[in-house]
Amino acid sequence: MVLSGVAGAVLVGGSVPVTGMLDGYPVITGQALRYALGGLLLLGWAKVTRSPLPRPNLADLPTLLGLAATGMIGFQACLLLAQRYAEPSAVVAFLGASPLVLALIAPMLDGRRPSAAPVVGSVLAGLGIVVLSGGGSASAPGLLLAALAMLCEASFTLLAVGLLRRLGPLATSTWGCFTAAASGSVVGTVVDPAGAWRWPNARELVALLLLAILVTAVAFVLWYSCVVGLGADRAGVLIGLMPVSGLVVAVLIGAQRFELADLAGVTLVAAGVACGLRPERSVKDSLGESGSLKESFTDS
Repeated sequence: MVLSGVAGAVLVGGSVPVTGMLDGYPVITGQALRYALGGLLLLGWAKVTRSPLPRPNLADLPTLLGLAATGMIGFQACLLLAQRYAEPSAVVAFLGASPLVLALIAPMLDGRRPSAAPVVGSVLAGLGIVVLSGGGSASAPGLLLAALAMLCEASFTLLAVGLLRRLGPLATSTWGCFTAAASGSVVGTVVDPAGAWRWPNARELVALLLLAILVTAVAFVLWYSCVVGLGADRAGVLIGLMPVSGLVVAVLIGAQRFELADLAGVTLVAAGVACGLRPERSVKDSLGESGSLKESFTDS
């Protein structure tokens, strides 16, 4: 499960340069096209592999719509718009808070108290993201949009928890994509009737295909499988790997040099992931073991 989460985070983080290729394309309908194709790919995969694909009921519709509006279309829209008013590094720095949001809120939604390991790991991973991003300047609209992007990123996991329990990762990803595609098509057409459905040029078409295949169809299932196996709070620390993979891609294509600050950021993220994924023994378990030891000494 950890490996699937790592792979999902790496795919999303490495796609940042690809997302930038869609800056001039209609934001909402562009995402609708991406999710429509991603949903079709997932549906085809389910048919070919004969994997079960439970259908959502009417009570799941509000959650699916919320997931589509925030964690899918909303996140990408806020991410693209934020970079018009803020440096990309500032936006990435804000996204570093999303692991902590998951570590604190996910357990409370499940009726539990936040665990120390995911919280500490999220703080370390978040600090690593800030170091990697280098901060950056932003205007007031940029800060607001970056904060909204961070909340939307967290909602992609938080809103899916209940759906994952009932439907599983493949079905949640599939129906979430179709919901985002349908709602995005309607909203995009209403907002911009004239330019909503412009045919993408070659560069934009490649970006849409890469996002639909790797970052949607593949990464969504990988990430949600990790959330099911680890829990949303512990899986959240893996978000710290997204800017690390983005850094690796930037260095490989020659867009950025690897510097000492990057090493410090990667180290913090690695420490955060290691801490957040550490199995945590509860006080009750420790007391239980102590009681067993006492009983063994008494018996002897």
